[in-house]
Parts: sequence; C-alpha cells; structure tokens
Amino acid sequence: MSRTRTAILAALALVAGTAGTATAVVPGDVGIQAVPCTVDYKVQNDWGSGFTAAVTVTNNSAAKSSWAVKWSYAGNQKVTSYWNSKISQSGADVTASNETYNGTLATGGSVSFGFNGSYSGTNAVPTSFTLDGVTCNVDDGGSGGGGGGGGGGGTGSRVDNPYSGAKVYVNPEWSAKAAAEPGGSRVSNQPTGVWLDRIAAINGVSGGMGLRDHLDAALAQKGSGEEVVQLVIYDLPGRDCAALASNGELGPTEIDKYKTQFIDPIAAILADSKYSSLRIVTTIEIDSLPNLVTNTGSRATATAACDTMLANGNYVKGVGYALAKLGAIPNVYNYIDAGHHGWLGWDDNFAPSATLFKQAATSEGATVDDVQGFITNTANYSALKENNFTINDSVNGTSVRQSKWVDWNRYVDELSYAQAFRNQLVSVGFNSGIGMLIDTSRNGWGGTARPAGPGPTTSVDAYVDGGRYDRRIHVGNWCNQSGAGLGERPQANPATGIDAYVWMKPPGESDGSSSAIPNDEGKGFDRMCDPTYTGNARNGNNMSGALPDAPLSGHWFSAQFQQLMQNAYPPL
Repeated sequence: MSRTRTAILAALALVAGTAGTATAVVPGDVGIQAVPCTVDYKVQNDWGSGFTAAVTVTNNSAAKSSWAVKWSYAGNQKVTSYWNSKISQSGADVTASNETYNGTLATGGSVSFGFNGSYSGTNAVPTSFTLDGVTCNVDDGGSGGGGGGGGGGGTGSRVDNPYSGAKVYVNPEWSAKAAAEPGGSRVSNQPTGVWLDRIAAINGVSGGMGLRDHLDAALAQKGSGEEVVQLVIYDLPGRDCAALASNGELGPTEIDKYKTQFIDPIAAILADSKYSSLRIVTTIEIDSLPNLVTNTGSRATATAACDTMLANGNYVKGVGYALAKLGAIPNVYNYIDAGHHGWLGWDDNFAPSATLFKQAATSEGATVDDVQGFITNTANYSALKENNFTINDSVNGTSVRQSKWVDWNRYVDELSYAQAFRNQLVSVGFNSGIGMLIDTSRNGWGGTARPAGPGPTTSVDAYVDGGRYDRRIHVGNWCNQSGAGLGERPQANPATGIDAYVWMKPPGESDGSSSAIPNDEGKGFDRMCDPTYTGNARNGNNMSGALPDAPLSGHWFSAQFQQLMQNAYPPL
C-alpha cells in the first residue's frame, strides 16, 4: 500500500481537501521556485505492524557537501533499519544524514534513501520536513513507485547496490556440508547462492529446504541489519541447449508450464510481505541466452537444440516473463546472466549479446527498469584479473590477441570483461545505474601451479601460457576443472561498476557427472565432464580437463571441494 501526503508550507496557502490529504492552491505561478527543498515520502509497503518507506529529497538551494533531513512522527513509529543514509531517532523525532558516498547534493539535485519501521495503531505520514534546518514542502508523488533506488530499479524502495551495508545469507544446508569437510570450517560461513533449478526445489527436494525455508532462515540471520538473499532462477524450457549436464526438466515448448508452475509460485512467495525487509537478489537463467548467440546458425559450435530455442523464442520469452514478474516486487533485484569473457568476449559475440539481452528484457511485459544488473562467470572458472599480461602486450611484434589462449578475444580476464560489457549494455539502452556481479567461487587459481610472474618472451604463446593464472587447458572448458581454487571472498563494491564479488555457485557442488548416471532431475551426461574426452569445436578439440568420479550436477563433490580449498587464492 502506498501513501502520500501533500503539504505545501511557507508562503503557499493550504485548503482542506479530502480526508488524509492536503491540497495546495497556488495563485498563478507563485512560490514553487522559491521553495528551498522538497521531500517525497512514500510508504511502499505496510503490513499492519511495520512498513517500508522511500524518501527522495530535492535541494533547490546552494549545493551541499553534506546533509541532514529531519521529521517527527505523530504516532509511535520506530525506524528499525535503513539504507543510503544514517538514521537516528529520539522519541518521535527522526534525523537522516548522508552516508560518506552520497553527501554531495547539487542545486536542483536529489538524493534517495529508505528504511523499515515498526508501529501500532496508525501510520500517519509526517507533515513537515527540514533539510539542514530549513523547512521543505512535501511533494505529492501520487501513488506510484517513485524514483530513487538506482541500479536501474523502477521502484523507489530499491537501493543502488543491494550488497552495500548488508550481510548476505549463509545457506545452512551448504554450510553444514562445507563444515563437515576437513578444513571446511574456514569457509563454511561464506554466503552462497540458493539454486531453484526445478519446480520441486520451490517446496524442497527430498526433505531439504524449500524457498520459504530459506527466506525464513534469512530473516533469522538478518537481525536488525540488512540481509541479501541470493537466488538462482534456473529452469527455462529447453535449458542450456549446448550442455547436457545442465539440461533441465522442461521441454523446448513448455513455456506456459515455466510461467505458471515455476515463475508464478516463486513470485508469489517473494511478494509475501513477511519477506519485504530482505533484499532478494535473483540471478536470471544461467547460460541459456548466450547460447542463442554462439551456438546457432552456421557456426561450427551450433546445435540443433539451440537452433530450436532461437526459432521458438522461448528463452527470450521466459527471461522476459521472469524479469517482469519478479521485477514487480519492490525488494527484488534482478541480475541477468551474461556468460563470461571466454564466451562472449569476442567481437562477434560481444555486441550481439547485449542486443539480445535488451530484447529479452523488453519482452513479455518487462522493461529495462526490471533489471538491476548482470552477473558474469556464474559457475565458471575465468580468472578475475590476469596481472602478468594485458590485451595490449606484444611479443616480438606479435599481439597477445594472437596467442592460442587468447585467440583474438578482446578480454583476458573477468574484471575487464564485466566492466566493458556493462558499458556496452548501457549503450544499448539499459539504465546507467546497472551494476555487475562476478562469481568468484572457483576462479582463484592459486596453489603451486600459480605463476609468480610473466612467461618467457621467446614467443607470444610462451609468454601468455607461462604467465596466466587460469590453468585450464582451454578457456572453453567448464566442467569440474582440475587445479581450480576458491577465488576472492564475497564482498560488496570491490571495483568500479561491480556491485559485488559473489559465490553464486556453491563450492563443492558438481558441474556434472563424469559418466552417465540415471536420475529424475532431467540432467544428461555431457562428455565435457568426462576426463577422458578429447573435446569438440567449443573447446578447440582439447581434453576436457575435468576431475574424475564426479556426481550429478549440484550434488556434493568432496574431492573438488578439497581441491578448491587447497588452491584458494587469496589463500585460506
């Protein structure tokens, strides 16, 4: 429920209107420009004993390097948590002051912040606000969602970066498995993604936790601070048309089932006001959209299954529907999967992928305002930052781009790719505030094989291969990679344009089985998970580099977990 109240103060006359509102009568063009500041206060969600509010302050006076907004409540409202400002309260009097990163407030500029509160009785909107001691008017923003939250959010209650100032949910099921491993307690308190990879996962599989169980556990972990919950929404029709290990349960044409039996039930749970204080990050449909760019048509990597999904449009429709349904929930933050540099970094793939993502984000009722950002390297192994060579280096007159490893790609690591791809996405029409996530769960590449410096300059291949941290046989290898290690620990705001480093893929969960294993999860056997496989066009006909004796994707793989800890970088 959204409530607003108009109260034009100072020289403007007030005329009583309908109950709960005050209507301004402005003689001619008098007064509006003279108002030193305006405040737009909206109750975004009210569940009877508590509420979420979004506040936007516009400064019409001299520019400021810091600010403080004050108001008083008529009832017993108490602020319980807040974001994008520091809030203190004494009795009915509330003060919201700037954070270190948003103190600048230009003439004509605005700043937005939000908070959760509790109350009993009535929840009347304050009628008077001051900015640095000067009385403002209250702007009538109507009953809409308002501006505010950046990151492309279409709803005022969203913050620019959900990870800022927040804890992130530690999945107790993953944490228990990690802690049970020798040495696992060193990382078992890290936050990881919760994968909703089939319809049954919504209510819980084989007695395991369902979506509501995870959200309830997140509320318990939250305490009085902010809490992010990370969900992977992953069950498109004909899912992952180029990788059998991650095929899904729905056939290529089952788009209606995807909408009504998968997305709709998830949206209904996430929209429950019980969970309105959580920041829910949804990563939307890993891998599938990039397949439409790289594995269709006349390309050597094309598959019949990917051609089918391109022709029927169900990847685009499914992603659009998910964005629209989930994006309508004010505390949900949608991040679309954007592959990784070793997939979409080539000129032929880079711009077309951004254009395709825009198509998906504006289909089935979705708009770019439903997209808060993108995630790269999900469940992959691409190194975060290669320090021993750059794309601009050359050896004996031969560019690094011509090395067998780089193979004319414009990017050599995930950080440079994610930052550049963000700019490309904005250029095709996504909001300028979008942020990127990078999955660093398995891209550390530490241990004894980690190069200490650049390779020899005898040839461009020796230079690149001798210096690269990523020790895969080929950048196209993706299944249970031998020699991999845990990467950077999850953290917010680690680099320009990056909302967070995350462990969206829970370390220790298999990418796919090393041999065929009958199952009821819709998961096929992909030879890229077989350590004896000699490869295909997508990995340059190289060995797969996969670990032996792996279980089905998503199942616990103790040997992999031990290797990831052993090769962690930064080290544990």
